[in-house]
Amino acid sequence: MTAYIVRRLGQGLVLLWLVSMIGFAMLHLVPGGPLSQFANTPGMSDEDLKRLATQMGLDRPLPVQYLEWVGGLITGDWGRSYRDDSPVLNVIVSRLGATLRLMITATFISVVLGVLIGVVSAVRRYSFFDQFVTVGAMVALSIPTFWFGLVVIYVFSIKLQWLPPGNMAPVGDDSFASFVHHLIGPAMVLGFVTVAIWSRFMRSSILEVVSQDYVRTARAKGLSNSIVLIRHVMRNALLPMITLAGLELPTLLSGALVTETVFTWPGMGRLFLDSISYRDYPVVMGLLMFTAMLVILGSLIADILYVVADPRIRLS
Repeated sequence: MTAYIVRRLGQGLVLLWLVSMIGFAMLHLVPGGPLSQFANTPGMSDEDLKRLATQMGLDRPLPVQYLEWVGGLITGDWGRSYRDDSPVLNVIVSRLGATLRLMITATFISVVLGVLIGVVSAVRRYSFFDQFVTVGAMVALSIPTFWFGLVVIYVFSIKLQWLPPGNMAPVGDDSFASFVHHLIGPAMVLGFVTVAIWSRFMRSSILEVVSQDYVRTARAKGLSNSIVLIRHVMRNALLPMITLAGLELPTLLSGALVTETVFTWPGMGRLFLDSISYRDYPVVMGLLMFTAMLVILGSLIADILYVVADPRIRLS
C-alpha cells in the first residue's frame, strides 16, 4: 500500500501543477486584470497605474510571475490579498470553518436520507415508492442549485418565516441554537442533489449484492429477511459508498459555492466569487489550489478506507 500511496501522491503533485499553470494563465489572460478596478478612480493617472503595476509585480512577464508564485506556494507564502494586503492563507483559513460546517452537515443529511431511501427502494423494487423515488431523483438532479435555494428562501423564509433568509448568525447572537437555525436552509439545499445520488447508488449496490451466491446461501439456511439484509447485504453494499464519498467532494465544493452565494454564507465559496469580482488573483489562485488539494486527498483517503473496510481488496 505504501508504494500505491507514494504513486498517487506523485500523480497528485503533477495534477496540482497542471491546475496551477492553467488557472494562473487563464486568470492573467482575461481582459482587464486587477488594475481595471482602479482605472475609473477619480484622479488616477496612467503613471499611478504603472506604479501600482510595479508594486504588485504585474509589469513582469507572465512566466516570471508564475515561477515566483509557485516558489512562494512551495515555501508556504501564498501571496497577499489585493483587497486588504492580508496573507492569502489566513484569508482562506478564516472562511474554511464555515464551509466545513456546511459541507459536513449537508453530507450527514444526504448520507442518512440517501442510504435509507436507497434501501427501501431496493427492497420494494418496482413498487410505487421505487418509481416515485426514481422520478424524484431525476428531478432533483435536473434542478439548478441556485434555483432550489431561492425557492427555499421564498417558501420557508418569506412566506412561512420559519428560517432566516441568509447569513450564518444575526449580529450580536453567537449562540449554537441561532447557528443551527441559520444552517438548516443552506444545508438542506446543498444536500438535496447528493441525496438523489446516494439513493440511486445505494439501490444499485443492494440489488447487485442481493444476487450474490452467499446471500442465497444465507436465505437457504433459514435466516430471516431482516437478518440477511443487515448482516450480509448492507455490510457489503455500503463498501462502494466509501468510494462515492470521495468522488462527491468536488460536487459538494461546487455546490457550496452556489449555496453560500444564495444564502450569503461566509465560506470559501462566497469568498471565491467575491475575489473574482474584485480581481483578487492571489486569493482566487489560493482557493483554486486549496480545493484541488482537498479533492485529491479526499479521493486518496476514500481508496485507503475502502481497503481497510474490505481486506480482500489490494491496491497496486
